[in-house]
Amino acid sequence: MKKLWVALGALVVTLASTAASAQEKLIVSVWGGNWKDGAAIIAKEFTKRTGMEVEFITGGTLDRLAKAKVAKDNPESDVTYTTSHVGYLYQSDGLFEKLDKSKIPNFANLHPAADRGDYEVGVYSYVYSPVFRTDLMPKDFRISSWNDLWSEGVAGKLSMPDFDPSHIIVASAILAGGNATTWEAGIPLLEKLKPNIKAFYQSDATSQDLLKTGETPVQIMLSINAYHLIQNGVPITIEIPKEGAVVGIGALGINKGTKKLDAAQEFINVALDPIVQRDICNFHKCSPMNKDAQIDPELAKLPGIFTTPEQWSTQAIVTPDEVQAKLLPTWKVWFTENMMQ
Repeated sequence: MKKLWVALGALVVTLASTAASAQEKLIVSVWGGNWKDGAAIIAKEFTKRTGMEVEFITGGTLDRLAKAKVAKDNPESDVTYTTSHVGYLYQSDGLFEKLDKSKIPNFANLHPAADRGDYEVGVYSYVYSPVFRTDLMPKDFRISSWNDLWSEGVAGKLSMPDFDPSHIIVASAILAGGNATTWEAGIPLLEKLKPNIKAFYQSDATSQDLLKTGETPVQIMLSINAYHLIQNGVPITIEIPKEGAVVGIGALGINKGTKKLDAAQEFINVALDPIVQRDICNFHKCSPMNKDAQIDPELAKLPGIFTTPEQWSTQAIVTPDEVQAKLLPTWKVWFTENMMQ
């Protein structure tokens, strides 16, 4: 009888512990809109595997970083979804836990570009590349090189982001024989480009509006947004210049001080699962990081979707996160003062 009571007591403790675990939620910081919807693909599979629900808190990239700095000793989220170069800023401010890659077995099968160091990992990639309205530009118009943005045919028709000028700055530096760290080499080219620029956009929504209305039929655009417009019937062509397209990487890191470290590691492992990778990339029209992710064959054919080592080596311009994070404030100041005035 005594053994029975001991067994029953152990069972009660186990059930109570399981119930408490099920009631806990993993808090994930992410952008809103379709970015949150994409993260929900990970969350659904994570909950299926662990029984733990996921709750999202949303906001802009830098707004969330600022909040994380304020809440450094008591983080409001367990996992953060951000761009990899902003992830570097989280690291440098001591806001991310070091990843235990032994608890992220899917890490072993990723493309090299996914490895963003000890504190974050890339989940997917996208590109910023030239796009144009096929119905508003001459039939023979093409952008085979970034140099083509300087052509007379683009005069007064080009738009690009003002919040992050790194894409055109890096491309200009490469055209001038430099790179991101020697970006000043591209300044003469940037200054010559000014007559071709008609507008700068401040958000994804503004970017898409400029193309939908035809106000700027040529744009340096986030590929995910371009594919969204194409799905909605806007006649757009995305070009990958011979120098390559400028890559951006969506990455995950674990907030320093989380009390759900094991769950956070598992969330990242789930995000890197080949089937989850397939679903994320089919949803966003982006490139998977797991080499075994079998994305839709039609998606794999699209410009800026990288699935092979050859594509990564010949079509992708990847700026080191530390370089971009440290130089972006300088680039923005220079761009504002010399390109937007």
